[in-house]
Amino acid sequence: MSPALDRRSALRLLTASGLGLGLAACAGPGGGTSAGARSSAPATSGAVEGTVSFAHWRAEDKAVLAGLIKAFVEKHPDAGVEQDISPSADYQSTALRRIQGSKTGDVFTAFRGAQFEQIVKAGVYSPLTGTDLPGRYQSDLITPGAAGKTQYGLPYQLVFNMPLANTDALDKAGHTGAPKDWDGFLQLLDDLKSKGYTPIAWPGGDTANAGQLLNTMVMNNAPDDDMFTKIESGEYKVTDDWFLTTLQQYAELTPYFQARATGSTTDAVTQLFARGRAGLLATGSFQMAGVRALGAKFPFDLVAPVTTTAAEARYEGVFNTTFILGVNSASKVQPAAYAFLEFLSDPVNAGTYANGTGQHVTVEGVEYTNADLKAVAPWLKRKTLLAPRFQFLNLDIRTAVENAAVAVVGGKKPAQAAEEAQRVIDQKRS
Repeated sequence: MSPALDRRSALRLLTASGLGLGLAACAGPGGGTSAGARSSAPATSGAVEGTVSFAHWRAEDKAVLAGLIKAFVEKHPDAGVEQDISPSADYQSTALRRIQGSKTGDVFTAFRGAQFEQIVKAGVYSPLTGTDLPGRYQSDLITPGAAGKTQYGLPYQLVFNMPLANTDALDKAGHTGAPKDWDGFLQLLDDLKSKGYTPIAWPGGDTANAGQLLNTMVMNNAPDDDMFTKIESGEYKVTDDWFLTTLQQYAELTPYFQARATGSTTDAVTQLFARGRAGLLATGSFQMAGVRALGAKFPFDLVAPVTTTAAEARYEGVFNTTFILGVNSASKVQPAAYAFLEFLSDPVNAGTYANGTGQHVTVEGVEYTNADLKAVAPWLKRKTLLAPRFQFLNLDIRTAVENAAVAVVGGKKPAQAAEEAQRVIDQKRS
């Protein structure tokens, strides 16, 4: 099955007072994972009572989730929910240790790929297969939350891991659409720079987000779609021609990043973009609400670098299904935890989350009224690849690959950066 979004499913647009979008996609390369440790299914019946700890990394969603929690408590007055929020980088490195034993995270989230795999193997998830929850979701969009034939978690968000664009800036630079090839992308950056914009705001100093750009930089350069799975297995190397080409293109992008790009945080570049001083923000659609919270009024679109000629390009962009919701197998308030997950899986409540946070979701039948979600809705019908950076199951190897790109932007020669990264990869594989 193609990793691109299914066009027929994505075209099921429901019209009402707002825009309802039926979404479908295949898991794509890296979406599956081997079965891990067994744990019992969650208690789906019993008294809905006690305080549920909800562990996640989306601080920007706190207020919207607080409103949903209030509605949940009105429905279940003997229950409560407390949000336990960590920054995304911290969550990625510490979540498993924190949620084991249910000291926190009766309901918790996981990143697609390595973290999900680790949590499954640790037996922390209560399997959801056999409950009615998976049936509330677009079936092809939630495969990254399955291991073998068991559904352990439910990827809640559908995001596009590709540069967010200020379309006012693009208009002033004389561009009304996304470039179709590498030369066109570089011309766009030149034109943005000539108009006084920082062409690309890139968080090179933030390990959680510096690698988002890599998704689109390799989507058309790589020989096939599971390129990072094959780097991890040793079948491919970062010293191969296709990856050296990618690193050389990072070198070409360097003059278009903000000053001191390799040390820049996501917060800093988001502020630069929100103030209207940058044309592109090289993170993803998940930053839309954060940019709005900083006062940005300009309209959004998404613009991915196509690193080949138009004829050679297989994909226009990338997508991901993540924020994988699950119930903790060690939770002492499982009926309440399951009830909260059930509440979030209701199309009305999922719509409240989506429109309030600027995140597309994977729940069936959600109606989108958020103007920014409508603006990027055309990407639901375009040929997009499941974000490849989450194919890595070894985070040390992923870091080595992503750091090669950062090193090139910092001034290192592509061949040297690749050789150094490959030595680390070989060590981690041995």
